[in-house]
Amino acid sequence: MELDDELCLCFHVTKRKVINYLRVEKPQRPGQLADCFGAGTGCGWCRKTLRRLFDESQGAATQEAAAEAEPSAEDYARGRTQYVKAGGGTPPPGATPIAEEPAG
Repeated sequence: MELDDELCLCFHVTKRKVINYLRVEKPQRPGQLADCFGAGTGCGWCRKTLRRLFDESQGAATQEAAAEAEPSAEDYARGRTQYVKAGGGTPPPGATPIAEEPAG
């Protein structure tokens, strides 16, 4: 995932916005990232990634998280589609639409 890729697909918040918010605002709890344009308050898919970025900003990243490869934007969006279709959350109106499965 690149800096300008959307991390919160519900509210179109990029990874760059979240990283800058962490750097400038220095939130004390992961839940405060919701103040960054609503990140994490839609379907919930991005919360794990938001938590990882928060932990990294606090110097508390686990070795497992550091070793975990970050997905491409396309894989990230596909993961959200599976999450939503499995009942994980409901994107709000105006969110990036969930990807349709290819016919075949």
